[in-house]
Amino acid sequence: MSGVRVRMEKAKVTLDRGGEMSLVYGVPDEFPPGDPACLVFAHGAGGPMYSPFLTYFHTELAKHGFLTVKFNFPYMEARKKTPDKKDVLEAAYRKIVEEVKSSQYKPDRIFIGGKSMGGRIASQVVAGGVEVNGLFFFGYPLHPPGRLDRLRDEHLYKITRPMLFVSGTRDSFGTRELLEKVLSRLGSMASVHWVEEGDHSFNTPEGKSAVPKTYETVVRVLVDWAQTSA
Repeated sequence: MSGVRVRMEKAKVTLDRGGEMSLVYGVPDEFPPGDPACLVFAHGAGGPMYSPFLTYFHTELAKHGFLTVKFNFPYMEARKKTPDKKDVLEAAYRKIVEEVKSSQYKPDRIFIGGKSMGGRIASQVVAGGVEVNGLFFFGYPLHPPGRLDRLRDEHLYKITRPMLFVSGTRDSFGTRELLEKVLSRLGSMASVHWVEEGDHSFNTPEGKSAVPKTYETVVRVLVDWAQTSA
């Protein structure tokens, strides 16, 4: 169903503690038969929702018939460089999920995730009880670069929904060896797509010429996963 026209709808969400967050709905002109599904994309620590990386996947998945959502965390909305504290980030993601569920589109299935930190916060809110149909991670930050002793995995084992990890085999935020150990422990709940020689943003030694093919493959993987997940 790729290639359908998409319109972008901007919106604002008011936070319980005050302030606002911006979000953008990617709305396909035509949804596929059956229940409408939504994919929510959160940005990483250093780049806003309008980063080329997030914009590409937000737009392309909408072209495949999904309702897509991207948003800015409060610190990014305020144009600050330092991410908000854990409780603020989690509260913000929960608010976005509430907004999507109560929107005019009322998707029957919701998958949440994002780039690096954004995916990690998504996993934390689901581990904390937020109900969604699945999670997807673009470069899950399993550990800080060079700090293999500081794993961010314990909450993952509380999640009972399908999880898709998309990771580069050269990702300094999650070595293949350590991530495979986590995946083994997660069992059937988790699946992975490896970007061969990819870094934290899926860039490979082949340079910019390889980016379109890499991204297109990731889109196909995500589409197939979302269509077959609960």
